[in-house]
Amino acid sequence: MTSEGLSLAGFNRLPAATAEAALLGCCRAPRWARAIAAARPYVSTRSLLAAADAASAALDDAEIDEALAGHPRIGDRPASPASAREQAGVAGDDVRAALAEGNRAYEAKFGHIYLVCAAGRSGEELLAVLRARLDNDPSTERQVMRTELAKINRLRLAGLVVA
Repeated sequence: MTSEGLSLAGFNRLPAATAEAALLGCCRAPRWARAIAAARPYVSTRSLLAAADAASAALDDAEIDEALAGHPRIGDRPASPASAREQAGVAGDDVRAALAEGNRAYEAKFGHIYLVCAAGRSGEELLAVLRARLDNDPSTERQVMRTELAKINRLRLAGLVVA
C-alpha cells in the first residue's frame, strides 16, 4: 500500500488478513473490517462504499464502542494522520478549551466520546454542533453518532481505496 491509497483492483487482490488490517485503520470494529474484506471483489467504489454502509449499520452497541475507541476527542491533538486531516479546521486555544469543556459534558451525559465527521469543518462549527447535540436524548444521540461514524468510515475508506 502507498500513502496515496490502493486502486480498487489492488484492494480486491489483497490477502484477507492484509485487507482486514488496512480496513481496521478506517474503523476499529473487527466485524466491520471482516465483512468488507469478505465481500470482495468489488466492481466499483460505489459498491465498496455501499458495503461499508451496510457493515456500519449492522454493528451492535459493543462494536460501536470498539469503533469509538479508534477516534480521538474532537479538539485533542490527533495521533493518526487520518484524524489530523479530519480535524484540520480545529484551531485556536479558546476553541480547543471550549471543545474540551463540551467533550466533558457530552461524555458525562452520553457515556461515550462526541463523534462527528469533522472533515472540512471549522472548530467553531464543530463546537456549535456539539452544543446542539447536547440537547438530544440518549437514544437520538446514539443514532446521530452512528450516522457520523458511517460518514467517517466512508471518508477513510475512500482515502484507502482510490478510484
